[in-house]
Amino acid sequence: MGYEVVSLDDVPVTDLSEIEEVPPDLDVRAVGDALGLENSRLTVWYFDPGEEIQYHAHADQEEVYHVLEGEFSLKLGRSGDAEYVEVGPGAFWVAKPEVGHGHRCIGDDRGVILAMGAPPAHDPGLDPHGLED
Repeated sequence: MGYEVVSLDDVPVTDLSEIEEVPPDLDVRAVGDALGLENSRLTVWYFDPGEEIQYHAHADQEEVYHVLEGEFSLKLGRSGDAEYVEVGPGAFWVAKPEVGHGHRCIGDDRGVILAMGAPPAHDPGLDPHGLED
């Protein structure tokens, strides 16, 4: 067919706390799976205030993020040179392979982030402190 259309409401929510080997304990919608993506990953992440994805990196994956709802504090950059940036709805950021990144929901309301990565990686991430520049 070559195309697929889905509504976000039709993509089931997965509670990652029920999957022992996958941190963090957040709710996600695997939009890419619903679309049948093979060469990239597309996920909607839901955060309660204070929840976060800890600082990590990926060996080969480039990730792009977009804030749909909420306020976030980002930690971005190589270990030792990481910067903190606060963002809200409409913000985009990218993390290239082997570049550390993490984000925490800092607002009083739920946060929602759309994340897209290629190639699709299912690893829990690398320790960015052990990567060389």
